[in-house]
Amino acid sequence: MAIPNVELRNGVTMPALGLGTWQLTGQTCVAAVKKALALGYTHIDTAIFYGNHAEIAEAIRDVDRAKLFLTSKVPPGRLRHDDVIAACEETLRELGTDYLDLWLIHWPNKGIPMEETFRALKKLHDEKKVRAVGVSNFTVRHLKEALKVSEVPIAVNQVEFHPGLYQKELLAFCKEHAIRVTAYSPLGRGGLTDDAALAEIGKAHGKTAGQVCLRWLHQHGVAAIPKASTEEHLKENMDIFDLSLSDEEMARIDALPGKRLVNPPFAEFDD
Repeated sequence: MAIPNVELRNGVTMPALGLGTWQLTGQTCVAAVKKALALGYTHIDTAIFYGNHAEIAEAIRDVDRAKLFLTSKVPPGRLRHDDVIAACEETLRELGTDYLDLWLIHWPNKGIPMEETFRALKKLHDEKKVRAVGVSNFTVRHLKEALKVSEVPIAVNQVEFHPGLYQKELLAFCKEHAIRVTAYSPLGRGGLTDDAALAEIGKAHGKTAGQVCLRWLHQHGVAAIPKASTEEHLKENMDIFDLSLSDEEMARIDALPGKRLVNPPFAEFDD
């Protein structure tokens, strides 16, 4: 089945499933992106921090740009107004494109006023260098501050989200403010693919534990960007849209124990 789109608050449509490219570099990255595109993926997620813009540019060179959804992110050390502008222009050059579909603040930085960062995001949006703007790794506290100062719609909050880290309150806040949540590490960095409860639910549907994870996210209205480099995994991740989890199965997954896996020293999480 084709990957469905979700509508962002500014009217831009984004595929509900994309390819995450963290730790994909060199020809492995080029090959993975090309395989994904051949299978029907159009949403490719990257970041300045990943250091793979050139490889992605190589992979998408002969693809109709209008059919792609490209996301990249500006690192927390480059959130001053002029730095955000320069980082975006650098990203556009490296990716070989005139615009990004989505440009995110990769991590919040309490040392730089959000108002300054969002002024730059508005400028890039007004100049049509980015179609939509958003954030990543923002808590409810960060989002409340951002919503006060941003003059451009905050379309997405990309965060760690999976059955081992069900961020229920954050998801509710984002839905209330029409901010789409995108899950990175949606399979718990691979740790959930062997989970017994998820495997049991999957077996009842003829699916894997990983597919149950992705479907659980989809039914919660959360987009996902799992990393995959083999054709087998790329296909498996796509094969979730004919699956429907029952209310009981969703509740069982909601209640699974777990913990945050991505927590660098500079992070400002509330938990």
